[in-house]
Amino acid sequence: MLKNKTALVTGSTSGIGLGIAKALARQGANIVLNGFGEVEAAQAEVAALGVKVAYHGADMSRPAEIEAMMAAAAAEFGQVDILVNNAGIQHVASVQDFPVDRWDAILAINLSSAFHTTRLALPAMQAANWGRIINVASVHGLVASAQKSAYVAAKHGVVGLTKVTALENATTGVTCNAICPGWVLTPLVQKQVDAKAAALGLSNEEATKLLLGEKEPSMQFTTPEELGELAVFFCSPAANNVRGVAWNMDGGWAAQ
Repeated sequence: MLKNKTALVTGSTSGIGLGIAKALARQGANIVLNGFGEVEAAQAEVAALGVKVAYHGADMSRPAEIEAMMAAAAAEFGQVDILVNNAGIQHVASVQDFPVDRWDAILAINLSSAFHTTRLALPAMQAANWGRIINVASVHGLVASAQKSAYVAAKHGVVGLTKVTALENATTGVTCNAICPGWVLTPLVQKQVDAKAAALGLSNEEATKLLLGEKEPSMQFTTPEELGELAVFFCSPAANNVRGVAWNMDGGWAAQ
C-alpha cells in the first residue's frame, strides 16, 4: 500500500517508534530511523522487511539538527511522505520540585520537535497533495497524572498542534492525527515498573499488575505492533477524511 512512499519516524530505534516503523515498512514504505541505542539492530530489523532504510542521529532537542535530518531524508528519498513524531522523554517530580532543565528538555523533545519536523515536511506534502503526519501523543494528552507536569503539558500541546495542522490542511490530501497510547511496555515504562517493585518490595509481576490496575481497566499493555497497525490505518485510503483526531489506545483509561 505504501510502496514508493518514505516514512520518517523519530525516536524509532526501539519501542513504539520501531514498532511503527516496521508496520509501515511491511506496507512497502522506505524508512528513515532516528534515535539512540541499538541503531544497527533497528536498521537490520527494518531492512529485513525488504525496504530501503536510512538513519539520522539528530538530537530532537536541537532545531538545527532536526533541519539537517529533514534535509538528509529529502536528499536521499526525494521527500518525506509520512512523518511520525514519536521521540519523547519523561521525568517524574512534583511541580515545585521539578528541575527546570528537565522541564525545558521535555518540552523541547516531546513538543517542539514535532513542530519543527512538521513545518519542514509540510511544503513537499502540500505540493504533492498527499501526506500523513502522525503524532504519537499519549493518554496524557487527554488526561493528567500527578508528578508528570512537563510530560502532560507537552502531550496536551501535541494534541493541540495536531488539531491546528489538520485544520490548516483540511481541504488538501495532507492529514494530521494523533495516537494516544496508555501503558506500552517500552524500556521507559519498564523502568517505572522496576522502580515500583523496588520501592514496595514487590515482584516484577506484582508491580506490573499494580501499575496497570491504577489506570488501565483492560489490565494489559498496548503493544508497539498494535500502535503500528493504527499508524498504517491512518495512512490508508480509509482514513482520507480522518483529520485532527486524538485516538486513544489505552485499555479504557480515558473512558473512566
